[in-house]
Amino acid sequence: MKSVEDVESYLLRMGVPHETVNTGMWLVKTDGPPLVISLAGPVVAFRLKVMDAPKTGREELYRTLLSLNTTELVHGAYGLEGDTVVIVHALEMENLDLNEFQAVIDDMSMAVAKHQPQLARFVGSAATGAAARV
Repeated sequence: MKSVEDVESYLLRMGVPHETVNTGMWLVKTDGPPLVISLAGPVVAFRLKVMDAPKTGREELYRTLLSLNTTELVHGAYGLEGDTVVIVHALEMENLDLNEFQAVIDDMSMAVAKHQPQLARFVGSAATGAAARV
């Protein structure tokens, strides 16, 4: 079974800037908000803030996110965490390897960059996150 040390090893081998928040939780530094990686039992969870949800026009945003989930994302998904739009992925620890770990990080980064034009129209002046930098 893989462990905390394996995840730390993957981060070091990838050469990504990161910090350990506590045992089993890391912040990977990106050009925008940090990517949070955490261990949750037998699962490695990945979470990245995309943007704040707008005060108005949420129905259209939700429709867009659901469409992106079904047409653009295979293993991850957009979701809501309070009033924040996030993209999440999860991998099982038992069979985790470096290629799979790196693929998730790359996939999340590419999804946010690729979907930025579609999501930017929902960003208000008070919004923050990766989609806000249009």
